[in-house]
Amino acid sequence: MKPSQLIPIIRRLEAMREDQSDEVQIRRFEKDGKEQCIVRYDSKSRMFELEDRTAQQTYEFDNIDYVAVEILELVQPATSTED
Repeated sequence: MKPSQLIPIIRRLEAMREDQSDEVQIRRFEKDGKEQCIVRYDSKSRMFELEDRTAQQTYEFDNIDYVAVEILELVQPATSTED
C-alpha cells in the first residue's frame, strides 16, 4: 500500500494556519515540476484561496480538508485502470 499523499498536503496547509504573522501565507504545489496551483491563507478571514493554474480558476475554502482534497486532485499522478 502506498503512503497517503494527503498527509503532506495537510501538513503544509496547517503550517500556513499556524504562522502568527499578519501576512497572507502562500504555498505553491507542483506536479512533475509544473505549477498546478497556488494556495493563499489569510489569517484574518481564516480562509484559503486556491488558484488553479491549469483551469485559470480561483476558489475559496473555509475548511482545510476541502482545500487539501482539491490540491490532491491537481497534483496526484493520473491512475491507470488497466489490470
